[in-house]
Amino acid sequence: MAKRIFITATNTDIGKTYTTNKLLREYAANGVRVGAIKLIETGVVDNKAPDGMELLATLKELNPEFKDIILEDIVPITYELAAAPYVASRATPLDFTLLQEKIEKLEELCDVLLIEGAGGLLVPVDGSFMMIDLILFFQASALLVTHCSLGCINDTLLSLQALKNRNIPAVVAFNCRGGDENFETLSEPFFLNTGYDVMKVDKDIDTICDVLYNL
Repeated sequence: MAKRIFITATNTDIGKTYTTNKLLREYAANGVRVGAIKLIETGVVDNKAPDGMELLATLKELNPEFKDIILEDIVPITYELAAAPYVASRATPLDFTLLQEKIEKLEELCDVLLIEGAGGLLVPVDGSFMMIDLILFFQASALLVTHCSLGCINDTLLSLQALKNRNIPAVVAFNCRGGDENFETLSEPFFLNTGYDVMKVDKDIDTICDVLYNL
């Protein structure tokens, strides 16, 4: 079984796919055979899953063993409505058999498999499971991608507590973007002064990769 790392976030549009691509490139640059799968993607029109297409293009560039892998392998489940999977699927039970088959197929081609979630940790997947439950089911460690805007302290701590409650080993990565210049003044001091590591996606991706690999 490959090293499984589940990429999750404090909310939607935080930068999971962006971060996943950065991780793929960093691991590959260090000689690691990389793989990725986005279990569920919503907001997919005409069978074109934008996040999945981006990941597939990166994988074909970085890992020659993915030459015959198609989009449906990278994104096994898609829905047209851009909403939580529970809503987008009309509460259809999640096909765990399909997901497990795809993961096992990709794991034959890689040493590290990045599993990208959809939305945040407590996004409902179907009537029985939330996104956080998939981390445990697939026996993965977690990378929590969080934002750097005002409010990130609350959002980050809530998500970390949810992971802790389920005994899921996790690393936090801050995805600072344009307009987040006040992070160092408004939020970062709390994390630094209370013992949290502040690792930023654009500056510390090498350290993030190392910590995750050894988690």
